[in-house]
Amino acid sequence: MERLQKYMAHAGIASRRKSEELIQDGKVKVNGQVIRELGVKIDPLKDKIEVEGKQLKPEKNVYILLHKPVGYVTTLDDPQGRPIVTDLIKGVKERIYPVGRLDLDTSGLLILTNDGEMTNRLMHPKHEIVKTYVALVKGKPTKVSLQAFASGLELEDGMTAPATVGILGNKGKNTTLKIQIHEGRNRQVRRMCQTLGHPVVKLKRVSLGFLSLDGLTVGKWRFLRRDEIKQLKTY
Repeated sequence: MERLQKYMAHAGIASRRKSEELIQDGKVKVNGQVIRELGVKIDPLKDKIEVEGKQLKPEKNVYILLHKPVGYVTTLDDPQGRPIVTDLIKGVKERIYPVGRLDLDTSGLLILTNDGEMTNRLMHPKHEIVKTYVALVKGKPTKVSLQAFASGLELEDGMTAPATVGILGNKGKNTTLKIQIHEGRNRQVRRMCQTLGHPVVKLKRVSLGFLSLDGLTVGKWRFLRRDEIKQLKTY
């Protein structure tokens, strides 16, 4: 979500101050409704924005795969002034948006695009796209205790769908796990591990469906290939 006047300014309509004047003068519509209040937030991938009767034309579609570092947020505007993932994308003039979220302390694979249809497709639970994580957790969970992942875990927002987990190895008093889920709840992997009594020390998403981080070091990104885009659109 993004403030309407900020989106207008980035779209090249006018300065942010002038954009605010256009809004207050009733010259801006969101989904056919005149907006006069400042501070209204819109979803650029879903909402139809009209300024003085002209719809803002969508930019050409851009698809990017980023190896997100720890310490970056996956929002477009952070009140705390922390680095945001789009700071890492240089030389791309289109406004792009993260597909889903990785929290501040999680690294790994993140897709960014301005294709709203694809975003909705990838985010919708019915497509059950597998997300693979490598998690370093405290302690040494047994294979028996980890079977709870397969049957589902009760979290504060309900029972999780069945997930797959395996032990990759031990590191001192901690254990490295490979965890595969197809849901996208907020901080889900961390909460699942916490529920089992093995809180996450370090977490990284290593793949999303058929996409992986192969060849991408931390903080680097690349455009998706045509064949990859085509395959994503089949989900």
